[in-house]
Amino acid sequence: MPKAYIPRKLRQLVIDRAGGCCEYSLSQSRFSPQAFSVEHIKPSHAGGHSIESNLALSCQGCNNHKAIKTNASDPLTDLRASLFNPRRENWNEHFMWNDEYATMQGITPTGRATVVALRLNREGLVNLRRVLYAMGEHPPVGSKVREANE
Repeated sequence: MPKAYIPRKLRQLVIDRAGGCCEYSLSQSRFSPQAFSVEHIKPSHAGGHSIESNLALSCQGCNNHKAIKTNASDPLTDLRASLFNPRRENWNEHFMWNDEYATMQGITPTGRATVVALRLNREGLVNLRRVLYAMGEHPPVGSKVREANE
């Protein structure tokens, strides 16, 4: 299936709105060796459109692990749960950081399913978060998550 076209102006709006952060892992593009992607929250093959409310900025790891998924199993209940939707849901209602701000913990079925499905605690991300936290660069300045934790 051909990749859905996203107009340049809309793509830039999504990037600006995200503030340079993956809207799933909160990785910062300025510290990433790979370009981030504007991805469809609801995949285009499943009827998702290239509109502002269905697009999110994603690091390559999250984008690759999410692929066409819209739900996954909650590891606590083993029931299916919707993956986190950054357009409709608040990060702080589904996730929290551990004490060292290195790992993301899901606190709802959606949060837990998303952590597992997108592998939000990949070894490289956890290591990078530790270093960035020690440097005062994580969580990202201006993010809703940082403000809620301060």
